[in-house]
Amino acid sequence: MKLEDKEMPFLDHLDEFRSRIIKVMIGIVIGAVLCLIFSKQLLNVLMWPTTRIDLPIDIQVLKVQGMFIVTLEIAFFGGIIVSLPFVIYQIWMFVAPGLYKHERRYVPQIIISATLLFLFGVAFAYFFIFPFALEFFIGLAPSSIKANIAIDFYISFIIRLLVVFGLVFQLPILCYFLSKMGILTPEFMRKYRRHAIVVIFILAALFTPPDPFTQIMLGIPLIILYEISIYISKIATRSRNKPEEELSEQRAGAKQ
Repeated sequence: MKLEDKEMPFLDHLDEFRSRIIKVMIGIVIGAVLCLIFSKQLLNVLMWPTTRIDLPIDIQVLKVQGMFIVTLEIAFFGGIIVSLPFVIYQIWMFVAPGLYKHERRYVPQIIISATLLFLFGVAFAYFFIFPFALEFFIGLAPSSIKANIAIDFYISFIIRLLVVFGLVFQLPILCYFLSKMGILTPEFMRKYRRHAIVVIFILAALFTPPDPFTQIMLGIPLIILYEISIYISKIATRSRNKPEEELSEQRAGAKQ
């Protein structure tokens, strides 16, 4: 009987996890279907950065199934972005039972902040990083070489860049959660700042195409976000310690 009592909470936790995963997948599928309907319009949006560079560029379909793959990529990753608030809500509802009641009231702020940070990262990559990177790479070729790029390679490159920037801009939210749980402290982040910078550029090398330029363009915003996260960790740690200090004062007053 004791064994069952110990196993049931874990099984309930596992069942809750499975339920949330199913809901997340359904949300992504619905978002993907919507993006599939508007895939041509979304393709035009993704092609817009090519109009911002002065160098000639020719996007071509070099495979029979090229446009089919492009359409599926746009639908899948677009579905993730469209369903992002719902996905974040499901993640939050999964971890919420382990939090204090006063921490659960931050649900709307967390969902809005995480969504806005992701969209800000995507917009930053779309309007600044990608056009600049595209012109830099195309500009390396001599004038005698014409820039012909496969449509599937182009779309994969830009989508990968947008998603990566959107995810790395979640760093402040992650630091907030870890600081709230007492796992992370601003002192720890300051102490290991140099180690973090090394890790940042290693991650930038893993998540971006294999070229130093794009890695640096991702690494620099990450370092800035790391410094911002130190300040956020400080605020979260202070707010976490405040109820404990008030409780200690109340106990001390009761003893007197």
